[in-house]
Amino acid sequence: MKIWFDILTPKQYLFFEYFIQKLRKQYKIVCTSRKYEQVNGIEKFGSINSVIVGKHGGKNNVNKLLASLDRSRLLTKKIEKWSPNLLISFCSPEASRVAYGLGIPHIAFSDSPHAKAVMRLSLPYTTKLLTPWIIPKKDFDGFGIDYKNIIRYRAIDAGVIIKNYKKNKQKKSNGEKIILIRPEESEAAYITKKNKTIQIIKKIVKEFPNEQKVVLARYKDQSKSLKKIFGDNIFLLSKPVNGKELLNNVDCFIGSGGTMTAESGLLGIPTISLNAVPNRIEDYLVKKRIIVRSENPGRISREIYQSLNDQQIIKKKKENAKKIVASFEDPYQILLKTMKSL
Repeated sequence: MKIWFDILTPKQYLFFEYFIQKLRKQYKIVCTSRKYEQVNGIEKFGSINSVIVGKHGGKNNVNKLLASLDRSRLLTKKIEKWSPNLLISFCSPEASRVAYGLGIPHIAFSDSPHAKAVMRLSLPYTTKLLTPWIIPKKDFDGFGIDYKNIIRYRAIDAGVIIKNYKKNKQKKSNGEKIILIRPEESEAAYITKKNKTIQIIKKIVKEFPNEQKVVLARYKDQSKSLKKIFGDNIFLLSKPVNGKELLNNVDCFIGSGGTMTAESGLLGIPTISLNAVPNRIEDYLVKKRIIVRSENPGRISREIYQSLNDQQIIKKKKENAKKIVASFEDPYQILLKTMKSL
């Protein structure tokens, strides 16, 4: 049996790496991706080597459409030649359409029903959808998939990613506290909320002069803008990095509410979500007190101060996170069961 994975984002790369490492012991695996620095740049840190087919369309809708149409054409030629028996994707629009057209069953994962454009373009062609249990099936209403084809597993995708992390033997030893800030995703079709990231970073720079402020930018334009505003007041990471090593050395994390925010919280790192992308996963982690939600620079500053100085809070967060992660089931078993049902 030959299984095809289509991998489009860093989150998908890290999430699918866990499944691929297990499946390749028994099945032939082929992986495709697209020309996109955010994904291509992290391959050197992982174990998946993808064949690049097409490119990311950027933030312009016309360019997104043209890139998607071109990629669908290129994928069709490639996949027809490879003849895989199954597609596994994170609701890849192009792979979904190609698999349907070529008669290939498709198991899709998604924890992002808020990404409505992607859902509309992929779910009508999906055989089975696997999703975390905290996402109600009704969230996928109107996207062209029957409830009977939606299967839920009791785990959060970020929990799968961090379980696949190899623990570093040694943490930083210079005693300098590190505040990591991950700005919002600016090129996704579902982003509509106006962000306050610049205002928040300014507050952090002012209030924490002795701590290292690390900003992990997503795109070149975003990186240039941050460099122009903050100069040497922040340590700017503008290229894809090894997230495992980076988070291992962080004392406090401020993120936009996406996957890295969830990873940080589930690792027991004091984490603040700016909630730039309101979603079920972020909401669950806030309710479970794994992460704190705030867009107020003053409150964020107070939370950072506590995170850096109150050992009891730090200890409690780690214990709470460990307990939550231990309660998750292994989605790999759910995937295997779904594969056998096809």
